[in-house]
Amino acid sequence: MPANQNSIVNFYSVQANKNAKCSRCSSDRTEFCGELAIHFTGLAGLDKPIVWVFPRLSVCLDCGLAEFIVPEKELEVLRTGTPVEGAAVWLGGVMG
Repeated sequence: MPANQNSIVNFYSVQANKNAKCSRCSSDRTEFCGELAIHFTGLAGLDKPIVWVFPRLSVCLDCGLAEFIVPEKELEVLRTGTPVEGAAVWLGGVMG
């Protein structure tokens, strides 16, 4: 990748975090912006909302461990399996 493209990618999406060490292998972690859809497991999960989160991801580029924090409203949806006002969810309809 040309140097100017690499610096653009680094500016928008990557931030080294030398203070944070990986809890698995003790390497430095790197921060990324994330977009994740969290699905409930199994066939019963098809009737539950999909929970969207847009966290900062802390990723170890040596062993692959990734960590992030789920915001409180979305965490409540994961606890209960039902939509919560103001949470980022997709109900999408029941399959079957």
